[in-house]
Amino acid sequence: MTTKPLDVGVLPDQDRPEDPPPTTRVTIRGTTKTSRRFTVPRSVRRAAGPVGLILLWFLTSATGVLPESVLASPVDVIQQAVELTKNGELPSAIAASGRRAAIGFLIGATVALGLSLLAGLFRLGEDVIDSSMGMFRAIPWVGLIPLFIVWFGIEETPKIALVALGVTYPLYFNIYGGIRSTDSQLVEAARMMGLGRLGLIKYVILPSALPGALVGLRYALSTAWLALVFAEQINADAGLGYLMSNAQQYFRTDVIVLCLVVYALLGLACDFAVRILSRRLLTWRANFEGEA
Repeated sequence: MTTKPLDVGVLPDQDRPEDPPPTTRVTIRGTTKTSRRFTVPRSVRRAAGPVGLILLWFLTSATGVLPESVLASPVDVIQQAVELTKNGELPSAIAASGRRAAIGFLIGATVALGLSLLAGLFRLGEDVIDSSMGMFRAIPWVGLIPLFIVWFGIEETPKIALVALGVTYPLYFNIYGGIRSTDSQLVEAARMMGLGRLGLIKYVILPSALPGALVGLRYALSTAWLALVFAEQINADAGLGYLMSNAQQYFRTDVIVLCLVVYALLGLACDFAVRILSRRLLTWRANFEGEA
């Protein structure tokens, strides 16, 4: 028996598969956000806080809410700055304070760098140095002023020593932490490539410790100026602290505020310099910069 092939012919309309609809591009107007969001420049945002505080200070002084016996007005501080600049007292005071801060910072940075390298690169150095630094760190360095006076007298040496001591701790712990946080896989890869100990330190360990060292540098510079405020209260005959001591005797809050503002501006300038240095030295490192 032969089977006859089924002749399907043309399927009925209800059984025929529907052709896919033609692809059409639909554009919905008005749903795309075309307007740019207005953003305030970052420099303006960063300056908004200090400017707002100065404006509040001026308004409270002008309205009498803040009496001059408590705090001089910004106008009086500016007038005093102009007067002390013209007679040369302010520039000479800044030069004397800057010299003390620079010498103390160089001494403290040299000591901190040497100790951190010894403690970070050698186990024996870590056992001997790190525990001692942790112990001395717990001692308030400001409380050592009487002891420094006994040791070094009341001349320039105790002032410079106090600045150097304040600089040593933040630099040491940040550099030491940066060395010890070096990725062990990078160290193993460098050894497999045939790098010796000096090459390993130069090309792997020190670059890895550089971000921590720059953070420590920022802290150290701010601490140097903070230590100088205390150091220049020790029988100073020149510098910003000397101006503040004389102003304190005559209740001249305008001079005191002026000296504090100069301290702050000097610290801000040092911090800005370290920021620029960090951007130059850490171009290889990707950082999170936050939302706009």
